[in-house]
Amino acid sequence: MGTYKFKNLKMSKESDFYEKLKKSLTETTEFPSKYMYKFIIPSGDEKFKQIETIFDNMGAVINSKPSKTGKYISLTILVKMKSPDHVISKYQEVSKVEGVISL
Repeated sequence: MGTYKFKNLKMSKESDFYEKLKKSLTETTEFPSKYMYKFIIPSGDEKFKQIETIFDNMGAVINSKPSKTGKYISLTILVKMKSPDHVISKYQEVSKVEGVISL
């Protein structure tokens, strides 16, 4: 039962984050507009390819930089987005990739 409460709390925090992001984007950005995503992923081709697939055929520019230890890769993705909802939908897709940290 405690896990269920925690899961609801986590989902509530995610919804709050997305609601605040949407409000901020709506107030500060005129769409369509370029948007910069930043992620940290575990090293390895699999995670990188998953992220790359999410932004495939969108004209995204993806830059990567390995960490000093080589355990992680920092990704910066610049892509033209149609709307705040479109920005959020990509965050939600990326959040399904295990081990990814959104910045």
